[in-house]
This record gives sequence, C-alpha cells and structure tokens, in this order.
Amino acid sequence: MSMSRAEKQAEVAELQERFANDEIVVLTHFSGLTVKEISKLRKDLRDQGARFKVTKNTLAKIAIKGTKFENVADMFTGPTGIASSKDPVAAAKVAHNFAKAHEKLIILGGALGDKILSTEEIKQLASLPSLDEIRSKLVGLLVAAPTKLAGILQAPARDLVGVTKAYGAKEG
Repeated sequence: MSMSRAEKQAEVAELQERFANDEIVVLTHFSGLTVKEISKLRKDLRDQGARFKVTKNTLAKIAIKGTKFENVADMFTGPTGIASSKDPVAAAKVAHNFAKAHEKLIILGGALGDKILSTEEIKQLASLPSLDEIRSKLVGLLVAAPTKLAGILQAPARDLVGVTKAYGAKEG
C-alpha cells in the first residue's frame, strides 16, 4: 500500500523531530521477526524512554539530511528499524539485549550525536549504566556521607555511655 504525499510529508516531519531531539539512534534489520516480537521490542524500548520506528528508507534518508545523524544515512538499506532515545544508553541497551535473545534482530550500527557507532561500539555502550542508574548511584553516595558523619558523631556519646555503664556494673 503506497503512502499519499501528505502521509510522506508527515512521516518525514516526525522523523526529523526525532532526529533533532534524540541523542542516539541504533539502526537494525528486523527481517523475520514476528509482529509479536516487534511489539515486545517496542514495549521494552518504551519502558526505557526510547522508541522504535520502521519506515521507508527513502523517507528516512530525506529526514536525516541536515541533522547530527546525517553520517549514518548510507546504513538505511533493506528492512531497517530505528531505535532512538534521549538517554544515550537506553536505546543501545534495549536493542542489544533484545538482539541477544532474538537472533533475527541484527544491529547494523548507529550514531551518538555526530559520531558513527559500529555494532561493537553499540554493544560497549549497552554495557554502561543508564542515566537513571547513574543518578541513583550519585544520590546514594550523597546520602551516605552525611549518614556516616552522623554515625561517627554519635559514636563517642555511645562509647561514653557504654564505658560508664560497664564501670557502674563493675562497682556494683
């Protein structure tokens, strides 16, 4: 089924908006995946704040012109799916984990900003913690210091009470 001119323009506009706002794109071949498997991939990506889009390569090449991801335009061949996210790790992590479980999803490469990423670089990026994980670790570190300080400041008073109690028990 062919798209009307207005539908194509809307598709290009949506892709341009995605390429302008997201930090990473991961390009995949998904031939042989069932609708159920692609739906699961979309859900997994959505849960991490990322998205998956299947579109015509010619429209994607038009939309990517003039964006930071323009360098990956030649990867749009065959049945290409685009995973993208604002979090530089989320799309790579979900796509990589899904590809490990489903051999029919092949990661072609991608881009982080204007840097082209190979399949191996996507894999390395997927092993990094996400922004949310980094933030939670940072908050944990920030909370741990005052907690330890309070414990240290309370320790002499506890020790004094313990010594006094032991001394009192010794005399009694």
